[in-house]
Amino acid sequence: MDFLPDTTEKLLRTTLTLMQYPVLASRIRAHMREELFKRGIIDPKSFESRVRDNAIQSQKLEGINNPYGQETSDLWETRKSILRDHLTDLLFSRHLPFDLLEKMIKDTLAERGVSSLDMLLAINPELAPIDLVFEQAMTIEKMPEKERAKYMARLEESKVVLIRALISDQLRYINIAKEWLTIKELSEVRRRKIGAGRIGGKSAGMILAQHILESNRELSDLPCLSMPESFYIGSDEFYTFMSINNLFGWNDQKYKTEAEMRAEYPKIEEDFRNGSFPPDILDQLQTMLIKIGKQPLIVRSSSLLEDNFGTAFAGKYESIFCPNQGTLEENLKQLTQAIAQIYASVLNPNALLYRRSKGLLDYDERMALLIQLVEGERYKDYMMPHAAGVAFSRNIFRWAPQIRSEDGFVRLVWGLGTRAVDRVGNDYPRLIALSHPLLRPSNDPRSVRRYSQQYVDLLDLRHNTFTSLPIHDVLQADYPPLRYIAQLDEDGYFETMRSSIISDPQKLVLTFDVLLQRTPFAERMKTILKSLEQAYHSPVDVEFTLRIEEDAHGKPQLCITILQCRPQGHLAQTEVEKPPVNLSPDAVIFSTDFMVPQGRIGSVEWIIYVQPQAYFALSSTTERAALARAVGRLNEVLHDEAFICVGPGRWGSSNSDLGVPIGYGDIYYAKALVELAGENCSLPPEPSLGTHFFQDLLEAQIFPLALHLDNPGTDFNSDFFENLPNHLTERLPEARKFEKVLRLIRIEDAKPGHTMRVLMNEEAGKAVAFLIKKDPGTV
Repeated sequence: MDFLPDTTEKLLRTTLTLMQYPVLASRIRAHMREELFKRGIIDPKSFESRVRDNAIQSQKLEGINNPYGQETSDLWETRKSILRDHLTDLLFSRHLPFDLLEKMIKDTLAERGVSSLDMLLAINPELAPIDLVFEQAMTIEKMPEKERAKYMARLEESKVVLIRALISDQLRYINIAKEWLTIKELSEVRRRKIGAGRIGGKSAGMILAQHILESNRELSDLPCLSMPESFYIGSDEFYTFMSINNLFGWNDQKYKTEAEMRAEYPKIEEDFRNGSFPPDILDQLQTMLIKIGKQPLIVRSSSLLEDNFGTAFAGKYESIFCPNQGTLEENLKQLTQAIAQIYASVLNPNALLYRRSKGLLDYDERMALLIQLVEGERYKDYMMPHAAGVAFSRNIFRWAPQIRSEDGFVRLVWGLGTRAVDRVGNDYPRLIALSHPLLRPSNDPRSVRRYSQQYVDLLDLRHNTFTSLPIHDVLQADYPPLRYIAQLDEDGYFETMRSSIISDPQKLVLTFDVLLQRTPFAERMKTILKSLEQAYHSPVDVEFTLRIEEDAHGKPQLCITILQCRPQGHLAQTEVEKPPVNLSPDAVIFSTDFMVPQGRIGSVEWIIYVQPQAYFALSSTTERAALARAVGRLNEVLHDEAFICVGPGRWGSSNSDLGVPIGYGDIYYAKALVELAGENCSLPPEPSLGTHFFQDLLEAQIFPLALHLDNPGTDFNSDFFENLPNHLTERLPEARKFEKVLRLIRIEDAKPGHTMRVLMNEEAGKAVAFLIKKDPGTV
């Protein structure tokens, strides 16, 4: 039986069948057969003989063994008619040019008085192949304005169909994107896409941000506002990879227990790493590598659910740098290994638990990929941007009353932006309130130096790897933008560099003060954020890089590259509520005046408390990781009861020396995370604002609070935390070995019939947790 090539079949169906002109299609096919007979490609008798043979073969495939006795004559003729058309299309596509078919179509349309435009506009975009939808939309866009006005509804429909097919099926995104993206821009997305499926949420946000900012008159004339060169791998290729490597056995991970997920994930990673790719995808990836040469790449996750409203998936999936400095074969292997690793991260327990907490387990989550050229400048054997970071259009944690929340804030680092968005245990970015850029959380010179950036993430081009180095191993006097990002620590004050001669490079401190004083960086970021927030109808966060150049007169010029844009996580708005006037000091469990958000927790029944001295006495990272898992199991046990977590240092730190190394999956049922500083509790002067972990807390409506125990404005009832009964083993018997470190405190043990309420007043800069008599109507 003859089979028509898929591409040709789509083309012919596009032109003939989907035009909703079946009579014309029949007439055109008759002309096609006449041409085949006239050119001697096949004679009529042989043609009909092949039609009959194909019809009999199709019957056998359906289990019909008696061609004439088991089928009515009408059905037999219908079968032959379908296969006659099929054979016509097959022979024509194999032996004759498509130009001839186009001429036949035009001649037939002219005979019947039907224009090709009428046929094109008659198609249904929801059912038509994407080629035809593009052709229809481009035809409308090219019409004179008066003529185009009649078809604007059809153009909008075609645009929505294309956005949904190429980019995202999320309705809130489509409602915004259709106002900004043009057919030409959608065509460019298609040109840069490898494989089938959508390009996913991260790519969707970047593309939309680009066109929003290009339309802003305040920004459109800037020579240095750009997006990185990008390529996309469609989401359907994720399932293709799983299929050819027999990996679908892992597809039910999302329905397993957390313990099963964590136990099996290393094997999943190994299986994915050992997977192979389809030849056509490898060919396209190799072509891409040849085109871009030895420019470094970053492969970024861009799943269908990622970076959507209310579900950012911040840090749940992986992004991997490929320095791309080897041979073509080595670079392709490095790239495919990165892709396979990101594919595996779809089944990462933290990602699956995040989906579970959001009610998204049943969604068919597929992983698309965003491949970008790394933005940065070469310095010696290294490549990294002059600065990078993440910016938020709303600053919900103000460290001074004069800071305006609506102006936003930035986490800024030197080098690759990974240190700005990840909760790195041993380092600190520069935190910038855009309304008051030079106002720090602490102005004490020792604190400024102590909590400045100590390490830089970069690409080591000589060794073809991503690495982190101490800043003083890299930063030297000949670094071009040095005076804008660093100052000299001169015995308690910071001096701006006036020359390229530095007596002691160890005195260099990354402050970014000169950047903020001498360039329009803060104002430009405010404009970018406001423009995007207005278009999104929602606060946004943006990842970016910064290049600093000086013109012939020594005037600094800024070049900003937008890497990512998504809706910003935020806490639900609540009315200001004051504590009871007659609140007894004995009723106060804790209070703080440090970076307080706005909100309330009406009733807390339990506190998970990690005892600071006992925690830091744990001798190994393995023990601390096991403690973190125990916190995760308590999170599950208490999922129907209101609880908060209180512990030393940074919750969620990647460095267990600085705090409990939990992940989002360990605490997503909590109502608040309270971080303790001072008295042997390590904590920087900012609660990791803007990190991926911080974004998770905001999305889940988990309030982050910090208590500086040495601060006179802080109250902490240590007797309550240390001496009330520990219910850990009652609720989690297997955690007995952590009984001295991990305490589960029931609020009613402090005062029967009472609960704990937490009130947070951002304007007053005060949060207080206190005992209050239970009220059944309180939520």
